[in-house]
Amino acid sequence: MNISNTTPVYAVADTNLVPVSGYLKDMQAIPASRMFLINKSLKVYQEKNPGSPVFDASQGDGGASLPGVPRAILERATEMQIEHGTAYDMPFGTDAYRKSVVEKYWKLDPALGFGPANVIGTCGGRDGLIKAYQAMLSLGHGRQGDVIAVSRVPWISYNWGPYGIGANVMWSPGDPDNGWAYSEDGIRASVEFAASSGRKVAGLVITNPDNPTGLTTPVDRQVTLAKAALAAGIPFVLFDWMYHYVTDEQPMELNSFLGNFTPEERKHLMFLDGITKSLGGSNIRNCHLIASEDVVKFTVARASHTVMPTFYSLAVAMAAYEIGYAEASKTIVEPTNASRKALKPLLEQSGMQHIIGKGYYAFMNVGEYLRAKGWADSEPLGQYLAENYGVAIVPGAFFSPFGNDWIRFSYATPVERTTGAFSRLMDGLNSLKG
Repeated sequence: MNISNTTPVYAVADTNLVPVSGYLKDMQAIPASRMFLINKSLKVYQEKNPGSPVFDASQGDGGASLPGVPRAILERATEMQIEHGTAYDMPFGTDAYRKSVVEKYWKLDPALGFGPANVIGTCGGRDGLIKAYQAMLSLGHGRQGDVIAVSRVPWISYNWGPYGIGANVMWSPGDPDNGWAYSEDGIRASVEFAASSGRKVAGLVITNPDNPTGLTTPVDRQVTLAKAALAAGIPFVLFDWMYHYVTDEQPMELNSFLGNFTPEERKHLMFLDGITKSLGGSNIRNCHLIASEDVVKFTVARASHTVMPTFYSLAVAMAAYEIGYAEASKTIVEPTNASRKALKPLLEQSGMQHIIGKGYYAFMNVGEYLRAKGWADSEPLGQYLAENYGVAIVPGAFFSPFGNDWIRFSYATPVERTTGAFSRLMDGLNSLKG
C-alpha cells in the first residue's frame, strides 16, 4: 500500500464504507426490560405479611421456579469441560456440538439438506435472535431500516432486539379472539404497509408455543404461514421453538416439518431452539440456530469478532442430548404439564377470556377489573398484586398496547404453587371491584 504512515486510512474501501445517517439520534430510547424487576415488589408483601407465602407467576425461568438443569447433567458437563480444556473454540461452537444437535437431538435426515454445518451454537436465545436479525437484514434486501414482522402482542425483546441493530419492528395484524395469530392476509398487509413507507419486510418470526400468550400454532398452520410469507417476498422466516418441548403432546419434529418445503424454500428458513426453557438452563446460555449455508457463513464470520458461545454451555446441552432430551427435560416438562392441566379448569370457572396452549404461559383478559379500578391498562396491576396479594404476574401492557387489558401468568411451577398463585390472583382481582 503506497500511502504515507502519517495519513489516516479507512479499514475498508471507499465503496464499502457505511453511509452517514442521523438515524441513531432520532431513535426512541430502548428501555431496560422490566421483566427482571417484577418480582421485586413481592418483598413489600413479605415485609407486611411475615411468614405468609408468596407466589411468583411471572417466571419464564424454570431454573428459578422449578429445579432447573439436573445436577448429573451439570456434573457431566463439568467433566467434558475439564477434558476439553480452556482454549478457544470456533465461533459456531465445536464440531462435536454441531453433530450432537443434528444426530442426537433432532436426528436430522441428511437428505433434507441440513447437517452439522448448518448449526450455529449461540450464547442464549437473545444472541441467536440478534444473529438471525442481522442475517435477515443483510442477506434479505441488504438494507438497514427494513422490517422484522412479529405478532400483535410479542415477547418484549422482539420489540427492541431488532430495533437496536437498525431494523424496524412491525406488529402484524391479529385478533385477540384468535390469540392474535398470524393470518395470510395479515402477512400480506404487513408487506404492503411496509412498502407504503419505502420499506421491505426482511423477516417474519413465528413463535410456537408463543410467548407471552401461550398460543400453540399447529404444524400445518406454521407451514402455511411460512409459505405465505415467502410468497409475499419476505426473504426469511424464523421459527422460534424455545418452548416446544414443554408440552403434553409431541414436540416439533424437524424432519417432517422440513419435508413440507422445497429445497429452495428451506434456504429461507431459520430455526431457534435450546435448553433455556425446556431444561431450565436460563443462566447456562445455550441455544442453537439452524439455517442455510449462506446464513451460517455470514453469521460465523461476524461471530468471530463479536459473541461466541462458551464450551461449558455447549457441554450442558451435549450432556442432556446424550441421555435423551425427553428424559433430561422431565424435571421441567412434567411439573409444568401437570400445572397446565390443573390451571385449565380454574380458568374456565373464572369466566375470564384466556389463552392457554402449551409452553409456560396463560394469557388472561382482566379488562373488567382494570376498568372497575379506573386503570387505563394492566401496568399498575403488577405492582398492586405483588405488594398487596403476594403474587407476581406480568402486565400485558409490557408487551404491546394491544395487550393492555391482559396479563401473562406463568404456570412453570409445581401444581400447588400454580393453584396457590391463581387463588391469590383472583382474590386480588376481585378486590378491585370492592
